[in-house]
Amino acid sequence: MTQSRKIKDGIANFFTYLASSATFLILIAIFAFVIATGKDTLSMEMLRNDYWSQNYLVEWTDQTQQTFIKPDHLGDDVVYSTKYGIGFTNEINHEKQRLIRVSYIDDNSVFNQSVNATKGPSYGESLTVSIGDQIEKIEGVNATGTTILMGTTFADKAESMVMKLDSTETLTSLYYKTPGGGIWGSLIATLMLIGISLLFALPIGIFAAIYLTEIAQPSKFNSFIERCIEMLAGVPSIIFGLMGIVVLYPITAFFNISGLSILLGGMTMSVMLLPVIIRSVQESLIVVPRDYRSASLSLGASQTQTIFRVILPSALPGILSAILLAVSRIIGESAALIYTMGTFINDAPRVGEGATTLAVHIWSVMSHEQPNFELASAISIIILALVLVLNLSVKLMSRRLNKKLGA
Repeated sequence: MTQSRKIKDGIANFFTYLASSATFLILIAIFAFVIATGKDTLSMEMLRNDYWSQNYLVEWTDQTQQTFIKPDHLGDDVVYSTKYGIGFTNEINHEKQRLIRVSYIDDNSVFNQSVNATKGPSYGESLTVSIGDQIEKIEGVNATGTTILMGTTFADKAESMVMKLDSTETLTSLYYKTPGGGIWGSLIATLMLIGISLLFALPIGIFAAIYLTEIAQPSKFNSFIERCIEMLAGVPSIIFGLMGIVVLYPITAFFNISGLSILLGGMTMSVMLLPVIIRSVQESLIVVPRDYRSASLSLGASQTQTIFRVILPSALPGILSAILLAVSRIIGESAALIYTMGTFINDAPRVGEGATTLAVHIWSVMSHEQPNFELASAISIIILALVLVLNLSVKLMSRRLNKKLGA
């Protein structure tokens, strides 16, 4: 009997270790793939830049010619124009298209003296190319009066473009694009969504947990409510998205918001978060010793005073954990937000307009005809880093609160 039990326990332990090892290896493989694919794309420029490139056309009213010397700090990959004091590099984007980017501009270069040539309110105002901008087309004139055209539009590389550029006497116009592929708008939209979702979900979830745990008497009705909460936690997120469109959209329309918006996404997420918050807060309230309640009531405190001055402070570490779970759910959610916030990447998000969170941004760049694995992996690294920072912050705060309460 003992030998048989040892064999069964050994087999059970073997499969337990096997499953644990497989899970660990899969996680390591996922992290390794994401980091290896996205580390080169991840940068401060990616965080700060807009996703959509801006197109500009500039021209020159006056040009002062001089000779420039290539600075020593520029690498061999920088193709330098000694006539105009500007350096370019060749790049290939994720769609395998060749690009020519500005990598250096001398302070005295004529490229710092251009004006906006696009008709509009800012026509004629100073507008110059910046480092990182993509050169599309440059038009110039040589000594014989012949027009010289150059840039990626004409299949030039940096080397051939600089040769043409140095053969010109004057420049006529420049068409360029600003760097794109940034996630600043989606990052701001994610923070806005977190704020709106918690604004609605936290008060309702915490007070509902307090009622069910501390105030409500055992009854069939209260048991029914708790079963409904458990059932709500198992509803697929895409159903919540449909619910947001059907039920919550008229509420946002009352505030003159037409179409999908961050507000609609936040209200939908708040409904999704209620089961998570209620259950987590309930568990943190339950573990508070009954002696705390008895001692507070015996000293003459009312039930309300006991809840808000004794129980809630003692349960604060658990409430912080509930907030962490809620924020992590918001950051990682995509299906419900596709219906309520949309999939258009908005570089200047507003509460009453559609936008994409970081997770939906990944879905958007991967749904194109040419999926951008590099940018999607870089955003994944940011999401993982955010969740890690949140976990460490909550654990640190919980530890300090526990020490304070223990003291």
